[in-house]
Amino acid sequence: MSGQENMVVIPYTATSVSLIARVIFMYLLYTKKSTNIFSLTFCILNIISSGMWIYYSYDKNDTPMIVRSSLDVSLLTVSAIYIVRNKVIEKPD
Repeated sequence: MSGQENMVVIPYTATSVSLIARVIFMYLLYTKKSTNIFSLTFCILNIISSGMWIYYSYDKNDTPMIVRSSLDVSLLTVSAIYIVRNKVIEKPD
């Protein structure tokens, strides 16, 4: 593989790794029925960060980063909604 081909493969590989990490995070949230405020804060901060990356990547015409950041926003939004849902339906002991 030439150097130019590597530069095309690397961003999409990084996107795939990031997607796997988010799915693992979501699985842990689901299995633990998380209501953790730190997990929620993590989601919100990463949604804001990914939103800024989308804006920047759009300006630079960086499609792999737009895809990665868009997936992040989507998955983290689902995670945040799930955490809030768990907090709302959590029953006191």
